[in-house]
Parts: sequence; C-alpha cells; structure tokens
Amino acid sequence: MKKNLLLALIAAITLCATVAAQRMESFTPQQKLRLAEALIETYYVEPVDADTIVDEAIIAMLKTLDPHSAYSTPDETKELNQPLEGKFSGIGIQFNMVEDTVYVIQPTAGGPSEKVGIRPGDRIISANDTVIAGRKLNNSAIIKVLRGPKGSRVDLKVKRAGEPELLDFVLERADIPIYSVDAKYMVNDSTGFISVTRFAESTAQEVRQAADSLARHGMRNLILDLSSNGGGYLGSAVELAEQFLRKGDPIVFTRGLNSPENHFNAQRNGDMPVDRLVIIVNQYSASAAEILSGAIQENDRGLIVGRRTFGKGLVQRPFPFPDGSMIRLTTSRYYTPSGRCIQKPYEKGKGEEYQLDMLNRYNSGELWHPDSIHLDKSTEYRTLRNGRVVYGGGGIMPDVFVPADTSYYSPYYRDLVAKGVIVKYTLGLIDSHRAELLKSYPTETAFDAGYEPDQAILGGLIEAATAAGIEFNQQQWDTSRPIIAAMLKGLMLRDLYDNGTYVRATNPLSKDFIEAVGLINDPERYHRLLRGR
Repeated sequence: MKKNLLLALIAAITLCATVAAQRMESFTPQQKLRLAEALIETYYVEPVDADTIVDEAIIAMLKTLDPHSAYSTPDETKELNQPLEGKFSGIGIQFNMVEDTVYVIQPTAGGPSEKVGIRPGDRIISANDTVIAGRKLNNSAIIKVLRGPKGSRVDLKVKRAGEPELLDFVLERADIPIYSVDAKYMVNDSTGFISVTRFAESTAQEVRQAADSLARHGMRNLILDLSSNGGGYLGSAVELAEQFLRKGDPIVFTRGLNSPENHFNAQRNGDMPVDRLVIIVNQYSASAAEILSGAIQENDRGLIVGRRTFGKGLVQRPFPFPDGSMIRLTTSRYYTPSGRCIQKPYEKGKGEEYQLDMLNRYNSGELWHPDSIHLDKSTEYRTLRNGRVVYGGGGIMPDVFVPADTSYYSPYYRDLVAKGVIVKYTLGLIDSHRAELLKSYPTETAFDAGYEPDQAILGGLIEAATAAGIEFNQQQWDTSRPIIAAMLKGLMLRDLYDNGTYVRATNPLSKDFIEAVGLINDPERYHRLLRGR
C-alpha cells in the first residue's frame, strides 16, 4: 500500500513538472512583458500612466543593446528630423540669447522677418501675447514661441537702437531652410574653404553650389571642413563623395546580422572642380562625416587633417509608431572601402562608459599626441590606389595629425565667453556704428582685410568685463588677446554681413586650418603624403 502510494506521488510530481515545463516553453518573453504591464496597471497601489510605463520599458530595453539605439517621443522625433529634412516653419532669424534678451543676428534671406524689415541687432520683446524679454528663457523655449505652422500669424514687438518706441511687426510664418554649408570663401587666389555642419537632404547640392561659386573666383583646390560635424543622412554622404570620385569607386558598405550586405559605389565620374582636396576633422566628426572622410582617404583622392574622428559607425533604421514616436534601432555597421569598421568598441549595456570616451581621450593625451591613440594595429588595411597603411580600431585616423590647441585659453577668456560679455559688447558696438562700418567696409571681404579691433575697442571690452564682475588679469589677457580680438571681429562680421563669415576671422588662429592651408599649398608634400611616402 505504502509502495503504491509512493509511486502515485512520484507520478503526480512528474506530471506536474511536465505540465509546468510545457507551460514555461509556451510562455514567451513577449507574453511576460504584456503580463507585467497588465499587473502594474491592475494592482499597483496608485494610478499609473500606461504611456509612461511603455515608454520607460522601451527605453530600458534599448539601453541593453548599444549606445545609439534610442527611443524618441513624438515631440522629440519632430525635433530630431527637422535639421535633416532641411527646413522648418518659423519667422526666419538667427538669434542669440544674451542675458535675458533675444538679439537678432541675421534674418534669413527671403524669409518672413527680412520681408517685413527686421534688422540685425533688433531685440524681440514679445511674440503674440508671450513676453520674451526679461524672462531668462533658454533657446528651446524661445524656438517654441517663434516657430509654428506654415501660414500662421505672429505679432512681434521689437526694440531697435535709436528708436524711442517699440516697433510692431506682423509676420506670416513660412518654411525656413536649414543650411548645411555654413561658410565658404576664398583663402587665397587658388584655394577655397567650405564648412559643412551636417549631412541633410540638400547637403551635396549646397556643397556643389558653394564650390561652383568659388570656382568662378579662381578656386582650384579645396579645404572641406567637417570638424564637429555630427553626421546625418548616409545618402547625402554618398552623393557628396561621388562628386569627388570616379565611377565605380567604393564609398562605404553596411553589414548586419539581419540586414543584407549593402555596397555603395560611385555611380558616375565626379566633376567637382577641385584638384587638391584636404578635409579637416576632429574628435567630434561622426557618422556621415566619417563615411565621406574614409571614402576620400581610402580612394587616395585627398588627405585628412586633424584628430581621430568620433567612431560612430552603427546604422540606425527608424521605426515610427502611429502616435509619432519612433525607435531608431541599430541594424548594421558601416565599413570603409577597405573593410575598416568605423564604429569604436563598446560593451552592451554600458552606455555611461561609452559616453566617457572623450574624457578618456583627454586624460590619455590622445588629443595632443598621436602615439597615445590606441588603434587596432593587429589588423592592417591599405588604401585602394596607393596602398597606404591605415588601421582599424574605430574612427578615421587623419593622414596628418594636428594636436588640439589650448594655447589661447585662460580663465579670463573662459569667463568672458561664459558670461556673454564679448557677444553683448559686440552688439553694442554694431548698434552704435553699423552705418559707418558698412560705409567704410561695404563687403565682408573688405571688412576682413581692412578691419582690426584697435586698442580703444579692446579697452572698452575690458571695461565691460570689469562691470560684469570679471577681474582683469594682464597675464591672462596677453595669453588670450589674439582669440578674443578674433572672436570680436568674427561676431562683427557675422552681424554686419552673414552668419557664415564668422570663421574668416577665427580660422587664421586654428591649427587645423593652418595645417590644411600649408599642406594644400605645398603640392610636393601633398602628393608625397598621398603616395604614402
């Protein structure tokens, strides 16, 4: 009897275990996630917001994958897409927030603000019923007030220097272009300079238009500045690379576990009017900027100058939800034509360590000494035409390393910038002398060549800084005087003429720019490096 009972008990336990195992096999992770959500909504001690729970769950899941897979809310998605789509609806101004006041830097050409007569230096006091001045709003808050649907009306009250009363303007918001090329000019009789800040839908077309314009002024060689360019659309990088390469030249390829290998080659012979090409990059140049730099370097079409790039080589595919939110999920990796993976190493789920990479580069001395760069030299790659050696390890290592420049830095300069003293002082100068400056220097080229802040102007800046609570230090002033004067001149250029003119004043102090100019104007050295000698 006891034996039969024991056998029955064993059989029952075995049956229960079998049933439990079968249930476990049929209980999927997806069911578990849905059950967890239902349990929280049904039994939690306080009311819960289902949208918040789901959003946070998605964010937490993506954090376990890689540093660039991300979730964005509907508002965040719209904000992310606008710079890449190349336009938004608004009033068309570039502005600076100085203390608690919005100063117009430049109305967008052909935009609503320019059409009604808003000028550089105007202060926007209110928009519709929203007071802007005196509230210490951040840039995001200002943008939300000024932007709006195309065709919507906005009433502005504006303070203009020399006018005793506020000026009233009625504007109709319109589509405002966002430009990728933020500066272009001739460095000398044969060398042009073009700065590209992002890779958006219109980037390749903008660069071509800028190059054609410079070619009409004699450009035969080009410095293309991609420093701090965070990337953007792959297609724009490919399209721009095609303009420099030959038909069939490889540009980039992608590879992923669930994505087919995809190769992008030049579909036509590039006809960019450029002989020697130098690209400037730095540690913040990423993604599409690295794709273009890698393609130019490995096809031996030009030389790269600066510091190792960021190393962002993961491809994110957008997956939008019906509510306007979106997951940008990493689906593959970018590889240069020779097979180098652009993405720098990372550990899954350790996003904080990944974000500290720049600090680690700083602490290791990599920004100043190329020997401190930890490239993966176990795998050697070679450029496609000349067989120059390049290494993996993440990012694009320049052909000519230029150390980061801190020679003009001082605490006094830091405080001038942090407290907005230089910007505010410059705005006051322009307010008082705009007409006479434009009469003396009718073009940006004339101003750049003929104007330098004199001792009286710089002395006024020191007085303004003292009034703002910044104690004068002669030694620190002597250290930083060149960059302070260049910034002041650059801000005046930007205010008087165009936003892109600022770099004309500051580039001559940039080590990256100086190296690029020296290299592109020395054909023998340029071609020797291009041949790997």
